[in-house]
Amino acid sequence: MKISSTNYFSCLFFQCLLLFVYVNSFEEQKNVKKSEFPDGFLFGTTTSAYQIEGAVLEDGKGLSNWDVFSHTKGRINNGDTGDVADDHYHRFQEDVELMHSIGLNSYRFSISWSRVLPRGRFGKVNFAGVTFYNKLIDSLLLKGIAPFVTLNHHDHPHELEEKYGGWLNPVMQEEFSYFAQICFESFGDRVKYWTTINEPNMFAEMAYVRGVYPPARCSAPFGNCSAGNSDTEPLVAMHNMLLAHAKAAKLYREHFQPKHGGLIGIVVHSFMYKPLRNNDFDRDAANRAVLFTAAWVFDPLVHGDYPPEMRKYLLDALPRFTSDERKLIKDSIDFMGINHYGTLYAKDCIYSSCVCSNSSCIAGGDHPIHGYLITLAEKDGVSIGEPTGMSRFFVVPNGMEEIVDYMKKRYHNKPMFVTENGYASLNPTTAQADELQHDTKRVEFHKSYLASLARAIRKGADVRGYFIWSLMDNFEWTSGYDLKFGLYYVDRATLDRVPKLSAKWYTHFLTNNSLNGEETGKLITFKYSSQANHLSDK
Repeated sequence: MKISSTNYFSCLFFQCLLLFVYVNSFEEQKNVKKSEFPDGFLFGTTTSAYQIEGAVLEDGKGLSNWDVFSHTKGRINNGDTGDVADDHYHRFQEDVELMHSIGLNSYRFSISWSRVLPRGRFGKVNFAGVTFYNKLIDSLLLKGIAPFVTLNHHDHPHELEEKYGGWLNPVMQEEFSYFAQICFESFGDRVKYWTTINEPNMFAEMAYVRGVYPPARCSAPFGNCSAGNSDTEPLVAMHNMLLAHAKAAKLYREHFQPKHGGLIGIVVHSFMYKPLRNNDFDRDAANRAVLFTAAWVFDPLVHGDYPPEMRKYLLDALPRFTSDERKLIKDSIDFMGINHYGTLYAKDCIYSSCVCSNSSCIAGGDHPIHGYLITLAEKDGVSIGEPTGMSRFFVVPNGMEEIVDYMKKRYHNKPMFVTENGYASLNPTTAQADELQHDTKRVEFHKSYLASLARAIRKGADVRGYFIWSLMDNFEWTSGYDLKFGLYYVDRATLDRVPKLSAKWYTHFLTNNSLNGEETGKLITFKYSSQANHLSDK
């Protein structure tokens, strides 16, 4: 075939243009700088109580739902539990030193409900638990690290599950409100950032749709549980969690915010979604996917009710707010917390058949609970992005910019924090040296997602912080200790914390120190002696 000189140079120009765009994109990722973010921007890491604390029944702590669940045979990989976890309860001062050595100015953690109120509102406050969090908060502030506190991160006293049936019972609203009050009274003078519930949408999905989190309730085709209804129970649980949030927020705003000047919000798990096919059906499905996940939480708390599309498909299965409840929940957040880990394709199941054929797809697309759609990570056998150690987490950096832009538009640019963003090791059983020292994919992940976030901010999004999940490898729920998200590796035999390349990169990013050679910032590796309770540099 003969190619004209005009076509030849057109093709050459197009190839050069693509190369220019690629190189510039790579350079933007490579060169993303802290200075691209606003003054006062929070850079931190995130953990949660059950995943790191350990000390399962120490100093008056009661059993939590996860304490019981993790000891149920077959629930957790390798029979792992959080009984010891990372032993943060005893090593918190070491861990604060690690954060300080990285250069963090904030740390997001959660409070164990069962450590503060082992039996809920009808039991006594466990002052040993309150003392622990007071010491942690004071240690953070001493190092210039702002505490960013989550009240509930999937765990609550097991007794509330036995007595009331957990979040399926409206009484949990009062239980949570009382727990929040104790925390506001105990820590509110020093904590300026509060989130009530972490990922209520994910908890409803995992606990009441798929049944893989406690209380493990579900129905076919979503899972195989002894009891539950995947079509209705997650809606009831969410309804109670939203009202619990609103009551706690009202309490905070009326009695504590005027004195302490803090902010209160909530955190959602939020993928971004792209249409699988280039047609209106899948474009609508991609929009519904966000509505049935993130907007399920944010719409009521900003606008005062669930998204209309949810009512359209769920009908009377979706609970209704009374007029008083709508007033209570509307505008009940000062900011939105966004946990973002990746992007998926969405396929409509109303006008076409949906069959799950790969591990990234969840059954039940023909049910209204998911909006009559399926989400998956492959198109024509090609993944939407580079895979990670999690079956549904794929590396799609521009998804960060897109989800932030979506939130900016739908919620009138309400302040946002990226409260979690992290990379799961693809092969957690590989040689220890690789995991400890050469997690280059995690470094590139965070650089590319930060670059994407910086673009969203330049376009006007009011984003005020970015938190990496996680400070250190920990108990990753049903995956136990197999998955690793941490900047620090935790040796399961000794519990020593060992910095990975990603920890050194984050230090470089935050302090502008060179990452070459030995100039990696003052990173500390701790050995711990139970005999002599002290720290020693390794």
